[in-house]
Amino acid sequence: MNLQEQPSDILARLAELREADAPTHGGRVLSYVYDSGIAELDQLAADAIRMVQPVNGLDPTTFTSVAVMEREVVAFARDMLNGDDSVVGSVTTGGTESCMLAVKTARDNWKGEGEPRLLAPVTVHAAFQKAAHYFGLELDLVPVLSDGIVDADVMIERMGPDVALVVVSAPSYPHAAIDPIATIAAAALEQGIDCHVDACIGGWVLPFWDGLEPWDFSVEGVTSMSADLHKFAYAPKGISVLLTRGRDRQRAQYFATTRWPGYPVVNPTMLGSKSAGALAAGWAITRALGRDGLAELAASCARSTAFLVELIGFIEGLRVVGSPVGPLLAIATDESVPEDRRVDPHHWADEVRTHGWMLQLQPGLNQSFGVTLPHTTHLTITPVTESVMAGLADAMMTAAGVVRGVPPVSADDALASLPEGLLDSLTEPLDSETALSVLNDVGLASADGGGLPEKMAPLLALITALPAPVTERLLTELIARTVE
Repeated sequence: MNLQEQPSDILARLAELREADAPTHGGRVLSYVYDSGIAELDQLAADAIRMVQPVNGLDPTTFTSVAVMEREVVAFARDMLNGDDSVVGSVTTGGTESCMLAVKTARDNWKGEGEPRLLAPVTVHAAFQKAAHYFGLELDLVPVLSDGIVDADVMIERMGPDVALVVVSAPSYPHAAIDPIATIAAAALEQGIDCHVDACIGGWVLPFWDGLEPWDFSVEGVTSMSADLHKFAYAPKGISVLLTRGRDRQRAQYFATTRWPGYPVVNPTMLGSKSAGALAAGWAITRALGRDGLAELAASCARSTAFLVELIGFIEGLRVVGSPVGPLLAIATDESVPEDRRVDPHHWADEVRTHGWMLQLQPGLNQSFGVTLPHTTHLTITPVTESVMAGLADAMMTAAGVVRGVPPVSADDALASLPEGLLDSLTEPLDSETALSVLNDVGLASADGGGLPEKMAPLLALITALPAPVTERLLTELIARTVE
């Protein structure tokens, strides 16, 4: 057979494309990627993926290796998260699928009154907003306190017979805050409500973190948990586990049908046919590291996190939000110092980027009542961070000195950057061409392939200033246009 392109040419083109990506190794990107710093694990994962490349994870009775690997990964996670023999689980394609299946399972098991409601802190991962939208639950988001932790009493007051699922975080992504899980889960148990602990980011590292109150299946009222192996179990994207207490409860997660002329369909997860690659890689890495290896890597993360918290404490004008739990933290302006000594976290992140380090800008949030959450910059710390700490610390301190005293981009300034009369002319919903025109008007040239602005602080301010439906529509158009 004559190939249209030679493999060497194709791979050369792929290498060229990869050159434009953010670096996935070396600790320069403090979000999205989880680098163990161990090259042997990367090679092990690649080899495992290659061995199962043709395998279809749809049917573990035909490809029995899938069943064995999944069973062993689930057993490892169950033991690590203090589950007993009543806890069963599935491997999913990532945290979003785990969260969505937890909501679907609770909805199908729910026997309450009225329309089913999903109750969670406003800081719960956006995947639960997506799940409520997909599966038809009313979304009830509870404001949090200034440290990012939800008030247990407020959560308990909002419980009722229409609540199909209560969700708490261990920890939340935006602020690394762990919710009062034991108290909330106990109240949910008393009222017969399922309680899910979203440990997607913490599930494979918090078991080795010191000084935590009970947060896993050791808490009786916890009925399900999600934990991503492609985070702090260092597996390739995408693999997560969803663990559920009780076989009868968990079976509602499945979809099965024999009402068509093809093969019987029995799916524990949302996908049918699926790659076994990430499963094989995650299985291999957990066997290679074991509990001791995970604990050693978690200890490195803990040392780096403690160092960075202390470092931020020494940088005038910045502060760490709350008391971070796990290897992540949010950094805000320290408003206790004079304005001319304050450091805006978004200007700071933009300046740090000029030194070759990528931090993640997070918008603020005006809650329905209570405190307004400030805009922050997020850092995720991985084992490789420890080896590059000197350079990272220097970049952080230098950048703070450059932008200290520079005021944040205000909502008025952000809106003033729009062409005159543009905001008044916007209608909802925007059609694609109008949305594209707006993106070009505000300087987001990536809508036609040019890339995002060098400075992200003005963009984040604009995102916060515009009405959420308008922002969401514009960002949809922005991302959609990148692949057209």
